[in-house]
Amino acid sequence: MPRPTGRVLTLLELLQSGGTRTVAELADRLGVEGRTVRRYVEQLIDLDVPVESVRGRYGGYRLAPGYRLPPLMLSDDEALAVLLGLVAGRRAALTTTERTANETASAKIRRVLPQHIARRLDSLLEALDFTDRPGELGHPDAALLLTVADAVRHRRPVSIRYTDRDGRRSERTLHAYGIVAHAGRWYVTGKDAQVDEDRTFRLDRIADARTLPGSFEAPAGPGPAERVLTGFATAEYRHEVTLRIHGTVEQIRAHLPAGVASVAEHEPVADRDPAAERWLRVELRAERLDWLPRTLASLDRPFVIERPAELRDLVIALADRLTSRARQA
Repeated sequence: MPRPTGRVLTLLELLQSGGTRTVAELADRLGVEGRTVRRYVEQLIDLDVPVESVRGRYGGYRLAPGYRLPPLMLSDDEALAVLLGLVAGRRAALTTTERTANETASAKIRRVLPQHIARRLDSLLEALDFTDRPGELGHPDAALLLTVADAVRHRRPVSIRYTDRDGRRSERTLHAYGIVAHAGRWYVTGKDAQVDEDRTFRLDRIADARTLPGSFEAPAGPGPAERVLTGFATAEYRHEVTLRIHGTVEQIRAHLPAGVASVAEHEPVADRDPAAERWLRVELRAERLDWLPRTLASLDRPFVIERPAELRDLVIALADRLTSRARQA
């Protein structure tokens, strides 16, 4: 059973969430009687917390407007959400001048967190990497994310229960190199010990993660984000697409980023200006082709479809529809 002090802090947390709370609601949330709620309110007032009494049919208790609570009380999930939001904002340049407010806010949160939570969050921030397309990130399972991050930081094997895109379930031992945020999803990349090959796993498809005894050495070479993007670009999918596009790498990458396609010189020439427009070979793999005609149209660059023929038919069909609609009165 929670101690009275714990209930008083819970009451403060409920009031801090905003609005007016009735005595009945607070009593139900705290598991006490109404007169006990009033006693807890008196204790908060004795601590100089400005709790206001609101009379009337919808009366109850609320914190005085503008009151800022000195101590910071965050659960593991809340602390994780706040720090990841600050890190993602800094990565996306959604911060104030010279990132001062972002960095000082992160430092303040870390200072007041319990040590065990602060250490685990430091492990996560050390293990975390972003691609060029972070997107609006989903909500990861905090316990799972922190367990994997701790394994990355200390180079410990981790056992995971994974469900692949076809619904097949398996248990794997992973030597995790890093955690990557890409296009709104969370991924962990590392070596799958069963097949002795590098793999990338979606975090939301991992049902459980358990740290195992032992250690491993992380290989030299590309970082976690680059490994994830390379894996996406070379993964096996239903369609293999080869294009030649006339333009610059930057123009192509704006519509077909590294996680989607690989771009290489069609006819390499020494000492060529990298910013100059030229014919480039673009290769990608996709489960579906219906999105590619619109992407190629948005490029607004000359292109040649080498394969598959099905894509050529889809582009022609899109061009016919646009032409027909443009001619309508």
